[in-house]
Amino acid sequence: MIHVLLLFSLCFSDYGFIQGVNSLGINYGQVGDNLPPPDKVLDLLSSLKLTKARIYDTNPQILTTFANSNIEVIVTVENQMLPVVVDPQQALQWVSTHIKPYFPATKITGIAVGNEIFTDDDTSLLGYLVPAIVSIHGALAQLGLDKYIQVSTSNSLAVLEESYPPSAGSFKGEVSSVMSRFLQFLSSTGSPFWINAYPYFAYKDSPDKISLDYALLNKNPGMVDPYTKLHYDNMLYAMVDAVVCAMSRLGYNGIEVRVSETGWPSKGDPNEVGATVQNAASYNRNLLRRQMSNEGTPLRPKMRLEVYLFALFNEDLKPGPTSERNYGLFQPDGTIAYNVGLSALATSSASISLTSSATKALRVEYQDSVSWMFVHLLAFQVFMRRQH
Repeated sequence: MIHVLLLFSLCFSDYGFIQGVNSLGINYGQVGDNLPPPDKVLDLLSSLKLTKARIYDTNPQILTTFANSNIEVIVTVENQMLPVVVDPQQALQWVSTHIKPYFPATKITGIAVGNEIFTDDDTSLLGYLVPAIVSIHGALAQLGLDKYIQVSTSNSLAVLEESYPPSAGSFKGEVSSVMSRFLQFLSSTGSPFWINAYPYFAYKDSPDKISLDYALLNKNPGMVDPYTKLHYDNMLYAMVDAVVCAMSRLGYNGIEVRVSETGWPSKGDPNEVGATVQNAASYNRNLLRRQMSNEGTPLRPKMRLEVYLFALFNEDLKPGPTSERNYGLFQPDGTIAYNVGLSALATSSASISLTSSATKALRVEYQDSVSWMFVHLLAFQVFMRRQH
């Protein structure tokens, strides 16, 4: 593990995994019994030059460990807490206990009040959502923290009734009333709409109708929205713009959309079409390349799209199909789950292969690989200097 982390740090030391990219973060899930401790995770994030992370609780060990680092953290009010924090006094107690002791040493920049509440199986939670959000924001304001910490909630793309073409984007009728109040809050506070957007799910459900290259952000003819005449060369951007159009239909045009989760599984059950190492590597490689360019979507080309990649680690205790436990860039022991590759993050033709737990042969050829990495890295550095 130490060799892998050192090698990873070395390969990206000059230019970083995403150096110069301010719009990419990572989801740091903890549903596993074999994950590394927070201090090792912080070392890993630092070696990758990642400066944004999202966690699904307010784990005090993580928040303490991340203090005085350059990592910006989004924390979460867990779904079951929503009925509690509706009470302004309880919300103040929650913020005083879970946020105030760590801020500003730990750069908490956002609070997600629940996760995918609009589409949760427990429909009773929806009525608590906006009041809970308002109470948490009010508690932050009472403590003088509202100027530094945004409040929102993460939403499944299933909250949309229509998403294709993007200009037809609309919210489901059954959530429109609560959605309008939620959007009013976002508009009045300048907070973003967070969407969990997974082209993988769309492709898995309709592999005969959806182009794999379009879903993976590979080069492809794409599609033209018949109403806006905008060209889309990937499904992720189309999903985001469908949300923008859905908000516009309710009268809200200025709210920023950020991707709170996106990713592709490297392994799945037999019926999970497309869940392969190759596809996962392609999706994340292409996403990173686009993030290097600070791209916006066709509807908002000048507004860089903020994206949080799902996920940092494979989490062995996550329920559901096999894919749910195989979204991570890394295995719990610190080895990479598959080769994202540096060549996709630059225009250089140089390629640096990383040690992968998925390829046992690379372990045997470790010494030779390291030698070649130094050669390729030197070539890459020379190339990059010529670009300046």
